[in-house]
Amino acid sequence: MQIGNIVFPQHPVFLAPMEDVTDIGFRMLCKRFGAAMVYTEFVSAEALVRSVKSTVSKLTISDEERPVGIQLYGRDVEAMVEAARLVEEAHPDVIDLNFGCPVKKVAGKGAGAGMLKNIPLLLDITRSVVKAVSTPVTVKTRLGWDMDHLVIEDLAEALQDCGIQALTIHGRTRSQMYTGEADWTLIGRVKQHPRIHIPVIGNGDIRSAEDALRAFERYGVDAVMVGRATFGRPWLFREMCSLLQGGKVQTLTLDEKIDVLEEQLRINIDRIDEYRGILHTRRHLAATPVFKGIPDFRQTRIAMLRAEKADELMEILEYCRKLLKTIDNSQ
Repeated sequence: MQIGNIVFPQHPVFLAPMEDVTDIGFRMLCKRFGAAMVYTEFVSAEALVRSVKSTVSKLTISDEERPVGIQLYGRDVEAMVEAARLVEEAHPDVIDLNFGCPVKKVAGKGAGAGMLKNIPLLLDITRSVVKAVSTPVTVKTRLGWDMDHLVIEDLAEALQDCGIQALTIHGRTRSQMYTGEADWTLIGRVKQHPRIHIPVIGNGDIRSAEDALRAFERYGVDAVMVGRATFGRPWLFREMCSLLQGGKVQTLTLDEKIDVLEEQLRINIDRIDEYRGILHTRRHLAATPVFKGIPDFRQTRIAMLRAEKADELMEILEYCRKLLKTIDNSQ
């Protein structure tokens, strides 16, 4: 599989772009554990053109995380073109166009998955961005707006004709949001379509190494993209890659997992500051499966989410480590 000049190994697994999740610290950890490509949080074209500081900061990438994509969303051709040119100055390996975000504040305003209600504009934006930049342009989208408008097969051809170099498909409609099960059948049909020659990346409900293997074997996709299952679990990429490379699933010990979570906290504090570094990390700590064995974890979880100092949060993590070891030894 190849996107532009990037050649990927067989069965690559990508980290999905996710708002308030895929900050640089988390991306670097996922890369270390085997993610073949990572993506920034998505970037508003309108905010970038207006030089909104919090948006511009999302363009910060590191050579250690390459290949890395920066994802843009918007609904105006001129703004998307100007924003793509600004993004290109950050030298990402890929510029990805978001036509799949289902949340109301994005899709409800006609951007993200909202573009699926205006296919001519979606294609105009794509065509214009491809012409405006030399960086490979890719697209991430959904099956359609709702079950009555499953447009992905025709849309995939049209997007390819616009000049994109890869297509990621989330196996749900916008109306489904994140409910129900992702439909990989249509993703597979796009991949097997005789006219489609660009890489097709499948996304949706990939929660384990076995899920990733099944996606490759059943649907023939070129790559798999993993999103929500990575929260507080960057080592999931090691588990997936070890199985996909023909071996057994390799996971970490409890100590190693907690060490990774503590490292993530330190990376975020070092790269941002103590307060915001903690904010960036708390979401992962709240979602990680590591602490599921702790009885009545609710109060400890609340304490984690309220912690405002690094020492305080580290203390809670070390308390959880000791408690889990005690529970393990008593069984």
